[in-house]
Amino acid sequence: MKVYTRGYGGRKLKKNITVQTNDKKRPNINLTITGEVKKFATIRPQRITLYGPVGEQLQASVKIIPEKKYSFRILEALAIKGNNISCNLEEIKESGEYTYLLTVKNLKKDAGRYSDTIALKTTSKILPKINISVYGSIIKRQIRSRK
Repeated sequence: MKVYTRGYGGRKLKKNITVQTNDKKRPNINLTITGEVKKFATIRPQRITLYGPVGEQLQASVKIIPEKKYSFRILEALAIKGNNISCNLEEIKESGEYTYLLTVKNLKKDAGRYSDTIALKTTSKILPKINISVYGSIIKRQIRSRK
């Protein structure tokens, strides 16, 4: 059994499963996994949504703050698909600690939806890559008629 803990940082996790066996006395066994998921970094917001009309400049930013216990640096930010977005990573050093500002811009010129992922390459052996999801929804520009 694998338990994915993404998004549970700093919270308690509890997952239940039922195992089916061929034992006539115990055909089903319930198993529970519980534990505290340690927070690796604060990411606000956790995903980026770019929404607006065609032709409007759309961008959004995410702030990444490494936890002191798991201090790491972000070396690179790359869009996996990269055909509808561009990204820029800014490193900010305050009081000897690093924080990061990831800014994502829409490149899509026509109406439609898309999704992409920004992969952040880190210096951490625990989590060498952090993924940030990006969702875009570009709508047709409303034309108002004069009467």
